Amino acid sequence: MKALVTGADGFIGSHLTEELIKQGIQVRAFVYYNSFNSWGWLDTLPEEVKSEIEIFSGDIRDPNGVRKAVEGTDLVFHLAALIAIPYSYHSPDSYVDTNIKGTLNVLQAVRDFETERVLVTSTSEVYGTAKYVPIDEKHPFQGQSPYSATKIGADRLAESFYRSFELPVTIVRPFNTYGPRQSARAVIPTIAVQLLNGKEEIKLGSLNPTRDFNFVKDTVNGFIEIAKCRSAIGEELNIATQKEISIGDLAEKIIQKINPQARIICEDIRLRPDKSEVNRLLGSNEKIKKFTDWMPEYSIDRGLEITIEWIRNNLNRYKADRYNI
Repeated sequence: MKALVTGADGFIGSHLTEELIKQGIQVRAFVYYNSFNSWGWLDTLPEEVKSEIEIFSGDIRDPNGVRKAVEGTDLVFHLAALIAIPYSYHSPDSYVDTNIKGTLNVLQAVRDFETERVLVTSTSEVYGTAKYVPIDEKHPFQGQSPYSATKIGADRLAESFYRSFELPVTIVRPFNTYGPRQSARAVIPTIAVQLLNGKEEIKLGSLNPTRDFNFVKDTVNGFIEIAKCRSAIGEELNIATQKEISIGDLAEKIIQKINPQARIICEDIRLRPDKSEVNRLLGSNEKIKKFTDWMPEYSIDRGLEITIEWIRNNLNRYKADRYNI
Protein backbone atom coordinates (compact mmCIF):
# COMPACT_ATOMS: atom_id res chain seq x y z
CA MET A 1 0.00 0.00 0.00
CA LYS A 2 1.16 3.52 -0.79
CA ALA A 3 -0.22 6.44 1.19
CA LEU A 4 -0.11 10.15 0.49
CA VAL A 5 -0.02 12.46 3.51
CA THR A 6 -0.75 16.10 2.72
CA GLY A 7 0.53 18.49 5.36
CA ALA A 8 3.19 15.92 6.22
CA ASP A 9 5.58 18.71 7.21
CA GLY A 10 3.26 19.88 9.97
CA PHE A 11 2.65 18.84 13.56
CA ILE A 12 0.17 15.96 13.24
CA GLY A 13 1.22 15.14 9.68
CA SER A 14 4.83 14.50 10.65
CA HIS A 15 3.79 12.16 13.46
CA LEU A 16 1.40 10.33 11.13
CA THR A 17 4.09 9.98 8.46
CA GLU A 18 6.56 8.64 11.00
CA GLU A 19 4.09 6.06 12.34
CA LEU A 20 3.06 4.89 8.86
CA ILE A 21 6.72 4.32 7.95
CA LYS A 22 7.22 2.35 11.17
CA GLN A 23 4.25 0.18 10.20
CA GLY A 24 5.79 -0.61 6.81
CA ILE A 25 3.56 1.63 4.69
CA GLN A 26 5.09 3.40 1.69
CA VAL A 27 4.57 7.13 2.20
CA ARG A 28 4.61 10.04 -0.20
CA ALA A 29 4.83 13.15 1.96
CA PHE A 30 3.32 16.31 0.48
CA VAL A 31 5.25 19.25 1.95
CA TYR A 32 4.84 22.96 1.26
CA TYR A 33 7.30 24.11 -1.39
CA ASN A 34 9.72 26.77 -0.16
CA SER A 35 13.08 28.18 -1.25
CA PHE A 36 14.79 26.90 1.90
CA ASN A 37 14.13 23.29 0.83
CA SER A 38 12.67 22.78 4.28
CA TRP A 39 10.56 19.69 4.94
CA GLY A 40 9.19 21.18 8.13
CA TRP A 41 9.08 18.78 11.07
CA LEU A 42 10.08 15.88 8.81
CA ASP A 43 13.61 17.35 8.90
CA THR A 44 13.81 16.37 12.57
CA LEU A 45 13.03 12.68 12.06
CA PRO A 46 15.78 10.05 12.36
CA GLU A 47 17.68 9.41 9.13
CA GLU A 48 16.47 5.82 8.96
CA VAL A 49 12.90 7.12 8.85
CA LYS A 50 13.53 10.02 6.47
CA SER A 51 15.30 7.75 4.00
CA GLU A 52 12.06 5.77 3.59
CA ILE A 53 9.90 8.81 2.79
CA GLU A 54 9.17 9.99 -0.75
CA ILE A 55 9.05 13.78 -0.55
CA PHE A 56 6.72 15.72 -2.83
CA SER A 57 7.12 19.50 -2.61
CA GLY A 58 4.13 21.51 -3.77
CA ASP A 59 1.20 23.72 -2.83
CA ILE A 60 -2.18 22.27 -1.90
CA ARG A 61 -3.80 25.23 -3.72
CA ASP A 62 -2.33 24.06 -7.04
CA PRO A 63 -4.60 21.45 -8.66
CA ASN A 64 -1.92 20.22 -11.06
CA GLY A 65 0.57 19.57 -8.29
CA VAL A 66 -2.06 17.85 -6.19
CA ARG A 67 -2.96 15.56 -9.10
CA LYS A 68 0.67 14.52 -9.49
CA ALA A 69 0.93 13.86 -5.77
CA VAL A 70 -2.22 11.69 -5.65
CA GLU A 71 -1.37 9.67 -8.77
CA GLY A 72 -0.23 6.15 -7.95
CA THR A 73 -1.35 6.15 -4.32
CA ASP A 74 -3.92 3.87 -2.69
CA LEU A 75 -4.80 5.96 0.33
CA VAL A 76 -4.80 9.72 0.99
CA PHE A 77 -4.61 11.33 4.42
CA HIS A 78 -5.49 14.97 3.76
CA LEU A 79 -4.17 17.12 6.62
CA ALA A 80 -2.82 20.20 4.79
CA ALA A 81 -4.58 23.31 6.12
CA LEU A 82 -4.19 26.72 7.68
CA ILE A 83 -5.25 26.27 11.28
CA ALA A 84 -4.45 29.30 13.47
CA ILE A 85 -7.72 30.95 14.49
CA PRO A 86 -6.37 34.46 15.26
CA TYR A 87 -4.57 34.57 11.90
CA SER A 88 -7.85 33.74 10.16
CA TYR A 89 -9.35 37.00 11.47
CA HIS A 90 -7.14 39.16 9.27
CA SER A 91 -6.32 36.77 6.40
CA PRO A 92 -9.57 34.87 5.69
CA ASP A 93 -8.93 34.73 1.93
CA SER A 94 -5.93 32.49 2.44
CA TYR A 95 -8.04 30.12 4.55
CA VAL A 96 -10.65 29.82 1.81
CA ASP A 97 -7.96 29.13 -0.79
CA THR A 98 -6.08 26.60 1.34
CA ASN A 99 -8.79 24.85 3.32
CA ILE A 100 -11.67 24.80 0.85
CA LYS A 101 -9.99 24.98 -2.55
CA GLY A 102 -7.14 22.75 -1.37
CA THR A 103 -9.61 20.10 -0.22
CA LEU A 104 -11.47 20.37 -3.52
CA ASN A 105 -8.19 19.75 -5.36
CA VAL A 106 -7.60 16.58 -3.33
CA LEU A 107 -11.15 15.31 -3.84
CA GLN A 108 -11.01 15.92 -7.59
CA ALA A 109 -7.68 14.09 -7.92
CA VAL A 110 -8.89 11.14 -5.83
CA ARG A 111 -11.95 10.91 -8.02
CA ASP A 112 -9.93 11.08 -11.26
CA PHE A 113 -7.47 8.39 -10.18
CA GLU A 114 -10.07 6.22 -8.42
CA THR A 115 -7.99 6.14 -5.25
CA GLU A 116 -9.20 3.52 -2.77
CA ARG A 117 -9.68 5.78 0.28
CA VAL A 118 -9.36 9.41 1.31
CA LEU A 119 -9.49 10.67 4.88
CA VAL A 120 -10.28 14.38 5.11
CA THR A 121 -9.19 16.06 8.33
CA SER A 122 -11.79 18.18 10.07
CA THR A 123 -11.63 19.92 13.47
CA SER A 124 -13.74 20.09 16.60
CA GLU A 125 -13.96 23.86 15.98
CA VAL A 126 -16.69 23.18 13.37
CA TYR A 127 -19.12 22.51 16.22
CA GLY A 128 -18.66 25.88 17.88
CA THR A 129 -19.56 26.19 21.55
CA ALA A 130 -21.25 22.98 22.66
CA LYS A 131 -25.03 22.99 22.61
CA TYR A 132 -24.91 19.67 24.45
CA VAL A 133 -22.17 17.35 25.71
CA PRO A 134 -20.56 15.10 24.92
CA ILE A 135 -20.55 16.45 21.36
CA ASP A 136 -21.36 13.66 18.94
CA GLU A 137 -21.20 13.72 15.15
CA LYS A 138 -24.87 14.82 14.93
CA HIS A 139 -24.16 18.08 16.76
CA PRO A 140 -24.98 21.22 14.71
CA PHE A 141 -22.15 23.13 13.04
CA GLN A 142 -21.40 26.77 13.76
CA GLY A 143 -18.69 28.85 12.12
CA GLN A 144 -17.41 31.01 14.96
CA SER A 145 -14.20 32.00 13.14
CA PRO A 146 -13.18 32.22 9.49
CA TYR A 147 -11.00 29.16 10.16
CA SER A 148 -13.90 27.04 11.42
CA ALA A 149 -16.15 28.27 8.61
CA THR A 150 -13.65 27.11 5.97
CA LYS A 151 -13.32 23.73 7.66
CA ILE A 152 -17.11 23.36 7.66
CA GLY A 153 -17.03 24.17 3.95
CA ALA A 154 -14.30 21.60 3.30
CA ASP A 155 -16.19 18.93 5.25
CA ARG A 156 -19.38 19.54 3.33
CA LEU A 157 -17.51 19.40 0.02
CA ALA A 158 -16.14 16.03 1.06
CA GLU A 159 -19.63 14.84 1.97
CA SER A 160 -20.96 16.03 -1.39
CA PHE A 161 -18.32 14.05 -3.28
CA TYR A 162 -19.30 10.93 -1.34
CA ARG A 163 -22.99 11.44 -2.03
CA SER A 164 -22.65 12.66 -5.63
CA PHE A 165 -19.81 10.47 -6.92
CA GLU A 166 -19.54 7.66 -4.33
CA LEU A 167 -16.05 8.88 -3.50
CA PRO A 168 -14.62 6.73 -0.68
CA VAL A 169 -14.39 9.62 1.79
CA THR A 170 -14.22 9.56 5.57
CA ILE A 171 -14.19 12.81 7.55
CA VAL A 172 -11.90 12.51 10.58
CA ARG A 173 -12.53 15.09 13.30
CA PRO A 174 -9.84 15.29 15.99
CA PHE A 175 -10.48 17.35 19.08
CA ASN A 176 -7.59 19.47 20.36
CA THR A 177 -4.34 17.64 19.65
CA TYR A 178 -1.12 18.43 21.53
CA GLY A 179 2.36 16.96 21.86
CA PRO A 180 5.95 17.28 20.64
CA ARG A 181 6.47 19.47 17.54
CA GLN A 182 3.40 21.62 18.09
CA SER A 183 3.80 25.28 17.15
CA ALA A 184 3.79 28.14 19.63
CA ARG A 185 0.37 29.32 18.40
CA ALA A 186 -1.20 26.51 20.48
CA VAL A 187 -1.95 26.95 24.16
CA ILE A 188 0.18 24.16 25.69
CA PRO A 189 3.45 25.23 24.00
CA THR A 190 2.55 28.87 24.79
CA ILE A 191 2.39 28.10 28.50
CA ALA A 192 5.35 25.72 28.64
CA VAL A 193 7.69 27.95 26.62
CA GLN A 194 7.07 30.96 28.88
CA LEU A 195 7.68 28.87 32.00
CA LEU A 196 10.79 27.15 30.65
CA ASN A 197 12.25 30.54 29.75
CA GLY A 198 11.98 31.58 33.38
CA LYS A 199 8.88 33.78 33.08
CA GLU A 200 6.92 34.08 36.31
CA GLU A 201 4.02 35.97 34.77
CA ILE A 202 2.41 33.68 32.18
CA LYS A 203 0.44 35.63 29.60
CA LEU A 204 -2.74 33.99 28.33
CA GLY A 205 -6.15 34.87 26.91
CA SER A 206 -9.42 33.60 28.31
CA LEU A 207 -9.07 30.96 31.04
CA ASN A 208 -12.68 29.75 31.17
CA PRO A 209 -13.08 27.78 27.89
CA THR A 210 -12.80 24.01 28.18
CA ARG A 211 -11.18 21.68 25.68
CA ASP A 212 -10.91 17.93 25.05
CA PHE A 213 -7.18 17.30 24.57
CA ASN A 214 -5.78 14.36 22.57
CA PHE A 215 -2.12 13.45 22.81
CA VAL A 216 -0.74 13.36 19.27
CA LYS A 217 0.04 9.64 19.27
CA ASP A 218 -3.58 8.91 20.14
CA THR A 219 -4.74 11.16 17.31
CA VAL A 220 -2.41 9.42 14.85
CA ASN A 221 -3.59 5.99 15.97
CA GLY A 222 -7.16 7.18 15.42
CA PHE A 223 -6.37 8.10 11.81
CA ILE A 224 -4.76 4.74 11.17
CA GLU A 225 -7.55 2.72 12.76
CA ILE A 226 -10.15 4.63 10.75
CA ALA A 227 -8.16 4.02 7.55
CA LYS A 228 -8.34 0.28 8.23
CA CYS A 229 -12.14 0.37 8.52
CA ARG A 230 -13.94 0.27 5.18
CA SER A 231 -17.31 0.53 6.89
CA ALA A 232 -16.28 4.06 7.90
CA ILE A 233 -16.54 5.24 4.28
CA GLY A 234 -19.11 8.02 4.08
CA GLU A 235 -18.95 8.61 7.83
CA GLU A 236 -17.72 11.42 10.08
CA LEU A 237 -15.85 10.32 13.19
CA ASN A 238 -14.63 12.28 16.20
CA ILE A 239 -11.29 11.50 17.79
CA ALA A 240 -11.86 12.57 21.39
CA THR A 241 -10.96 11.51 24.92
CA GLN A 242 -14.46 12.39 26.20
CA LYS A 243 -12.80 14.39 29.01
CA GLU A 244 -12.48 18.16 29.35
CA ILE A 245 -10.30 20.63 31.20
CA SER A 246 -10.50 24.42 31.37
CA ILE A 247 -7.61 26.47 30.02
CA GLY A 248 -7.09 27.90 33.50
CA ASP A 249 -6.85 24.44 35.10
CA LEU A 250 -4.60 23.25 32.29
CA ALA A 251 -2.28 26.21 32.86
CA GLU A 252 -2.13 25.52 36.59
CA LYS A 253 -1.32 21.88 35.88
CA ILE A 254 1.62 22.88 33.65
CA ILE A 255 2.77 25.53 36.15
CA GLN A 256 2.91 22.90 38.89
CA LYS A 257 5.09 20.70 36.69
CA ILE A 258 7.59 23.45 35.84
CA ASN A 259 7.49 26.41 38.27
CA PRO A 260 4.84 26.49 41.00
CA GLN A 261 5.76 30.11 41.82
CA ALA A 262 4.49 31.41 38.47
CA ARG A 263 1.13 33.16 38.09
CA ILE A 264 -1.23 33.77 35.17
CA ILE A 265 -1.81 37.18 33.60
CA CYS A 266 -4.72 37.72 31.22
CA GLU A 267 -3.53 39.79 28.23
CA ASP A 268 -6.15 41.57 26.10
CA ILE A 269 -4.33 40.96 22.80
CA ARG A 270 -4.80 37.21 23.31
CA LEU A 271 -8.56 37.42 23.84
CA ARG A 272 -10.81 36.39 20.97
CA PRO A 273 -13.99 38.33 20.10
CA ASP A 274 -16.79 37.23 22.45
CA LYS A 275 -18.97 35.64 19.76
CA SER A 276 -15.94 33.92 18.19
CA GLU A 277 -14.59 32.23 21.30
CA VAL A 278 -15.63 28.57 21.55
CA ASN A 279 -16.43 28.21 25.24
CA ARG A 280 -16.82 24.47 25.58
CA LEU A 281 -15.60 21.45 23.64
CA LEU A 282 -16.12 17.95 25.03
CA GLY A 283 -16.27 15.27 22.38
CA SER A 284 -18.03 11.93 22.25
CA ASN A 285 -15.85 9.00 21.20
CA GLU A 286 -18.66 6.45 21.09
CA LYS A 287 -18.80 6.34 17.29
CA ILE A 288 -15.08 5.79 16.69
CA LYS A 289 -15.15 3.01 19.30
CA LYS A 290 -18.11 1.48 17.49
CA PHE A 291 -16.30 1.43 14.13
CA THR A 292 -12.74 0.66 15.32
CA ASP A 293 -10.69 -0.69 18.21
CA TRP A 294 -9.31 2.78 18.99
CA MET A 295 -8.98 3.88 22.60
CA PRO A 296 -6.95 6.81 23.97
CA GLU A 297 -3.80 5.51 25.65
CA TYR A 298 -2.30 8.69 27.12
CA SER A 299 -3.65 10.55 30.15
CA ILE A 300 -3.35 14.34 30.13
CA ASP A 301 -0.62 14.16 32.79
CA ARG A 302 1.47 11.62 30.87
CA GLY A 303 1.02 13.51 27.64
CA LEU A 304 2.02 16.80 29.26
CA GLU A 305 5.16 15.25 30.76
CA ILE A 306 6.31 14.02 27.34
CA THR A 307 5.43 17.33 25.69
CA ILE A 308 7.16 19.49 28.32
CA GLU A 309 10.32 17.40 28.12
CA TRP A 310 10.38 17.73 24.33
CA ILE A 311 9.88 21.52 24.51
CA ARG A 312 12.62 21.75 27.16
CA ASN A 313 15.03 20.06 24.73
CA ASN A 314 13.91 22.19 21.78
CA LEU A 315 13.42 25.58 23.41
CA ASN A 316 15.52 27.35 20.78
CA ARG A 317 12.76 26.67 18.24
CA TYR A 318 10.35 28.99 20.06
CA LYS A 319 10.21 32.78 20.49
CA ALA A 320 9.17 33.18 24.11
CA ASP A 321 8.81 36.98 24.03
CA ARG A 322 6.37 37.12 21.13
CA TYR A 323 2.67 36.40 20.88
CA ASN A 324 2.33 33.88 18.08
CA ILE A 325 -0.96 34.00 16.22
